Amino acid sequence: MIELLTSAQMRAIEQAAITAGSVTGEELMERAGRGVVAALGEEGAGRAVVLCGPGNNGGDGFVIARLLAERGWEVTAQLLGDPAAVGGDAARALARWRQGGGSVAPLDTAALPAQGLWIDALFGTGLSRPVEGAAAEAVTVMATRRAREGGRIVAVDIASGLCADSGRFLGPAFSPDLTVTFHRAKLGHYLAEGARGRLVVADIGLVHDGSAAARLTGPEDIPAKAGGHKYDHGHLVVAGGPPGFGGAARLAARGGLRAGVGLVTVACPAAAVAENAARLDAVMLRPLPDAAALAAMLKDERITALCLGPGLGTGARTRALVAVALEARRGCVLDADALTAFADTPETLLAATHPDCVLTPHDGEFARLFPDLAAPLGEAPQRGPAWSRLDAARAAARRAGCTVLLKGPDTVIADPDGNAALNAAVYASAVPWLATAGAGDVLAGLIGGLMARGCTAWRAARAGAWLHVAAARQFGPGLIAEDLPEQLPAVLRELGA
Repeated sequence: MIELLTSAQMRAIEQAAITAGSVTGEELMERAGRGVVAALGEEGAGRAVVLCGPGNNGGDGFVIARLLAERGWEVTAQLLGDPAAVGGDAARALARWRQGGGSVAPLDTAALPAQGLWIDALFGTGLSRPVEGAAAEAVTVMATRRAREGGRIVAVDIASGLCADSGRFLGPAFSPDLTVTFHRAKLGHYLAEGARGRLVVADIGLVHDGSAAARLTGPEDIPAKAGGHKYDHGHLVVAGGPPGFGGAARLAARGGLRAGVGLVTVACPAAAVAENAARLDAVMLRPLPDAAALAAMLKDERITALCLGPGLGTGARTRALVAVALEARRGCVLDADALTAFADTPETLLAATHPDCVLTPHDGEFARLFPDLAAPLGEAPQRGPAWSRLDAARAAARRAGCTVLLKGPDTVIADPDGNAALNAAVYASAVPWLATAGAGDVLAGLIGGLMARGCTAWRAARAGAWLHVAAARQFGPGLIAEDLPEQLPAVLRELGA
C-alpha cells in the first residue's frame, strides 16, 4: 500500500523525529541530498547548476551541490536572495558547501549551461503562494531553454511552482524530467499537473506514524473469489436504454460478468431485447418497461446490485428508475445518464443516495451535480494548499452520503467518512489509450459486479478502478472498450484472485 501525504503531514513527521531526538534537521538534509544524488545513478560527471532557495529546500540543494562536486561534477550554485538571510540547517549546508571550495552566485538563469543538469531546489513542498519575481523568471527560463536546447531538470521534493497538496500550478511552473521526494510521495505528485516526468521516493530514515491523506489503489484491494453456487456470487442488474443505445449497457454487463459476479441481467425496454439478444450470450435479458417493473423485479432478494446510467437516456424514465433503485437500498452504481438526468435538480438525487451507492462522474458530470465544489478547480489558485480534486471528491462524498469516484487520469475515490484513494494512471502506469468511448461503461459494470459479489461500495470502487487500468495496460495501445473485459482473466490470474 502506497500512502500519500500532505505537506503539513510531512512536516509533522519530520518535526516529531527531530523532537524525539532520533535525528537532527541537518542529518535529514544530508540524507535528502544523498537521496537525490543516488537517484541520478552512476552516470558520468558533467555540468550542473543547482538553483537554491533561502529555505530548507535550498539547504538540500547545497548538500546536492557538494556531493556532486565530490563526484567530479562541475557545479555552480545559484541562490535566490541574500546569503545572509539563509538560516538554520540551510545555513549550515551552505557553510559546508563553501568550506569545500564551492561558491554561490546570485540567481541568474541566463547563466544556465546548454544541455546540462539543472537542479531545482528553490521552494519544495512548503510553497504557499504563487511564484513571483526572479523565481518566476527562473522557472519560465528553465522550461523554455529545456524545450529549445535540451538539458534535464531535476526537482528536489517537488517542482517549484507546484502546490504539493493539489498538483496545481501556483504561478509559472514546469514539468521536471525527474522529481526526487523524501519518505513518502505527496498528493501533488499524483494529482493534476504534478504527475509529470519520473518520480523517485528516497528513504531518509523516518518512521511513519500511519497517518496519510490518501493512498494509491493496488492489487490488495481485489477480493478473492471462493467456490459455491452462482447465486453465492451475486446477481447484477444493468438497466439498458432504447434500441440503438444498448452498447453501453452491454459493455457494463460484460465488465460485471468478468468481475466475477454469478449472474448478470440486462433489463431494457421490450423493443431493445432483440438487439441485445443478438450480442449477448452469458448475460441474461429481461424486459423493463418502467419503474414499476423494476420495483417488481427487485422483490427478488437474490438481486444484489444494480448499475444504472450507461446508454439509459436522460429523461423521466431514467429518473424514475434511479429513484426505485435507490429506494431498494441494494448496492447501486450510478454513472453517465443516471447522473446527467438530475443535472437540473441535483439535490433530488443527493437526497436519495445512501452508503451502498457509488457515483462515477467525469469532470463535466461532477460539475453538474456539485457546481460549487467543481468551480474552484477551474480557477487559478491564489495560494496553497490549493483546492484539489481530492478535496472536491471528499466534500462530494460527505454531501451525497455515498462513495464518489471522480474519473480522470488521476481518478479520486472518496467515501462519506473522509477516506480517500487515488487510482492514478500516471508515470509508469500511464494508459493514454484508455481514453476511448465506452471505457467508463466497463468501469461502471466492474464496480457493480464487485458490489454484487458483496464488496462494500468503498472497496468495489477502489478495486474496480485498479482493475480497469490493469486491464488496459494488459492490452496496450490500440485498445477499444470491448477489449477491457477480455483482459480481466489474465489480470486476475496473475493476482491469484
